[in-house]
Amino acid sequence: MKNDGDKTMSEHTSEDILILAIESSCDETAASVVKNGREVLSNVITSQIETHTVYGGVVPEIASREHIKAVNYVIGRALAEAGVSLEDVTAIGVTYGPGLVGALLVGVAEAKAIAYAAKKPLIGVHHIEGHVSANFIENPELEPPFVCLIVSGGHTHLVIVKDYGEFEIIGRTRDDAAGEAFDKVARAVGLGYPGGPKGG
Repeated sequence: MKNDGDKTMSEHTSEDILILAIESSCDETAASVVKNGREVLSNVITSQIETHTVYGGVVPEIASREHIKAVNYVIGRALAEAGVSLEDVTAIGVTYGPGLVGALLVGVAEAKAIAYAAKKPLIGVHHIEGHVSANFIENPELEPPFVCLIVSGGHTHLVIVKDYGEFEIIGRTRDDAAGEAFDKVARAVGLGYPGGPKGG
């Protein structure tokens, strides 16, 4: 029998909240295990950039098929890298939208199946709220209220974060998002896809 001093890094107290998070809203399949909302124990991502580059942008049907191929792999790797099993996980989180409908369905279906089989709660996460909440991981001392600018793919928002889970959108693009504009301009001037890194 071990005493407290013998605990390994992969062991957690019963009070720890471990979330297995799944993301498939566009062209990256990702899974992560997050401890107590602020500590990332694993973060596994497979990218589809090479697949979509030939088309100059993300093709929704192809993205969905690539998610199907990758989703079990990223989840298995995320659990292994975090040193936890499904039994250790407190709940399953998954992006439910906005995003590409077919791509989102892959992640949501997978998360539902895991939650049902493992008898774990299922938590749907709004895509934009996920971007806002990522700031809590990057900046552990951060507390609401604050102003947040989201510039991600098809979404550009200026948001007041009043409290945890409480937001007010004070501005957003009405026609095209900044990320899409990067890609369209890059394609028009022959820089290829994605436009941001190559154009910057």
